[in-house]
Amino acid sequence: MTFHSLSPDFAVSAQITADDIPAIRDAGFKTVICNRPDGEEPGQPTTQSIGAAAQAAGLSFIAIPVAAGHGPSSDAIIETQEAINTLPGPIFAYCRSGNRSAQLWTQATQG
Repeated sequence: MTFHSLSPDFAVSAQITADDIPAIRDAGFKTVICNRPDGEEPGQPTTQSIGAAAQAAGLSFIAIPVAAGHGPSSDAIIETQEAINTLPGPIFAYCRSGNRSAQLWTQATQG
């Protein structure tokens, strides 16, 4: 699993699995954000399975899905701002490639 740090408190990644959660926790992350809707492609891990693994590992978890090919909605941007401001950091966010997560972070933190 590789990730890209956008700031000291926020990193993004491509799709993860429940098996990646211990490494995410061990890397020091406290919250996981899923920006990928369920069912985008066959075999994709569900938000529920990742969320359950994150919570079992003692991490906070939230889903803020953004459909592929669409820019983040204002609601998704606001939810991301709230997550950044209220959930424990550092935060690890993922989607299919990491791009949607990076777009959300940019719009949530830089307007």
